Amino acid sequence: MTLPGWAPSGTVYGTLLNFRGEWAQWQPRMNDKPYGAPPNAPVLYVKTANTFAPHGATVMVPESEAVEVAASLGLLIGADGAPSHALLANDMSLAHDSYYRPPMKFRNRDGFLGLPLEPTPLSALGGLDGLAGLEIELRIHGVHKQTTALRDLVRDIPTLLRDVSEFMTLREGDVLLVGSEALPDGTRPRVVAGDAVEISAPGLKPALQRFEHEVPA
Repeated sequence: MTLPGWAPSGTVYGTLLNFRGEWAQWQPRMNDKPYGAPPNAPVLYVKTANTFAPHGATVMVPESEAVEVAASLGLLIGADGAPSHALLANDMSLAHDSYYRPPMKFRNRDGFLGLPLEPTPLSALGGLDGLAGLEIELRIHGVHKQTTALRDLVRDIPTLLRDVSEFMTLREGDVLLVGSEALPDGTRPRVVAGDAVEISAPGLKPALQRFEHEVPA
């Protein structure tokens, strides 16, 4: 069955290490090889089209590997090259120990980007300034697991957009995820088959996905 809902028409870019809690946890290792220093530009990755899971979709997860979920805010780029809408997303990944450019196989499994029913015009949210104090809630089966506050961004939204634009052009239909925060132990909330995860925030459409075990081939 095909579920109704919205999906990006362009490329989705995620941002790593853009929340202060996660940055502080990883900073002691940033001078280790092979990097030798903290990143001085935004660290981005791509969520490919196979990852898009519409609102209400069931995401298949492996029995033998832990799956982490993460609340994020996405900025949908409009015709003028600037953000026109905002959206909530569940940026999923297999659990891993690579803070810097983790392999695509962790982040790009089928269904590993939960989406809302539709994005919300920035004009209804007070523009980019209206997002600065946003708090995003992550719940599993209705139980609160994490609050992500955009005031804790390393690069706030205008700064992130400016710094990304220094080395690449965002085009109409692209989505830039501003990042996600880690839990105090450095992990993110984990799900198992049978769970349902909802990402919500005031003024924005929620993203709700359910999880079941993969069927062996």
